[in-house]
Amino acid sequence: MKLPFHTLDVFTDRTFGGNQLGVFPDAAHHPTDLLHRIAAEMNIAETVFLGPPETAAGAARVRIFTPKVELPFAGHPTVGTAIFLAGRIRAAGERPGRGDRAGGETPGELTLVLEEGVGPVPVEVRFERGLPAFARFTTAILPEHRPSPHAHADLAALVGLSATDLCPDGLAPEMVSCGLPYHIIPVRSVDAVRRATLDLARWRTMLAGTWAHHVYVVSLEAEGEEVDVRVRMFAPGSGVPEDPATGSAAASLGGYLAVVDGRAEGRLAWTVEQGLEIDRPSLLYVEADRSGGRTTAVRVGGRAVEVSEGVMTVPD
Repeated sequence: MKLPFHTLDVFTDRTFGGNQLGVFPDAAHHPTDLLHRIAAEMNIAETVFLGPPETAAGAARVRIFTPKVELPFAGHPTVGTAIFLAGRIRAAGERPGRGDRAGGETPGELTLVLEEGVGPVPVEVRFERGLPAFARFTTAILPEHRPSPHAHADLAALVGLSATDLCPDGLAPEMVSCGLPYHIIPVRSVDAVRRATLDLARWRTMLAGTWAHHVYVVSLEAEGEEVDVRVRMFAPGSGVPEDPATGSAAASLGGYLAVVDGRAEGRLAWTVEQGLEIDRPSLLYVEADRSGGRTTAVRVGGRAVEVSEGVMTVPD
């Protein structure tokens, strides 16, 4: 059996940046064991398998796999899949702003609802010069916050730093999820982010098998122009030693920073840089709405470019 596939680089506007994504159209119906094997063969951070929508509002069913596990939700697959599908809608002769199952678009925009494991995820796609260029999703789940059970010194050792590198004023370690949990470890500087390295032995003792075993190192310093936050993400439990760009983590970061900000009302926004340490520079755009002292919505957006297409031969 031959299965066509495409690859994209996500959270970047150029090839060889951002996070790689594999897309297999019309493949979600194949046995789960086979999808695991295909994702392991692709051996990139995530691969998605698409199928017909199961609801009237949906644009596609989306199954998301790392090389080791299936995920209920992930950010760069959501952004990349939406841009991929929007391009196919345009190629089929439908102008931007039509052809989706959500409605309410303006010319040059398209809203798609992706059916993921967490539920329906709406994604707004913006077209530039007639091509899909930018997508922003709204999380299906509002942020869930849990305190970190670990001492600051232990978390510092987990990421190869000293206790003095951690926890600037007003920032504390926390576990946050908008569909996929992250252990957020705030550090004082970009230099600390650069020096971070995950101690796998400590990770196995402290986090493996726990609710938030993905490690997210965060600094409110950054290098890029008009960038607010520098991050790194380590996910050995999902077969990803270090991720170049992590949209689901950026969503959790939006929930975390919205609480840190403390305002009761308003829309907050941050630009996040990631992947520089592994030569995959990425930019993620995060928004959080606050109302009545609560976070009422989190959105994450970014660009993506198509890179390649091919055919994989797999056993029938």
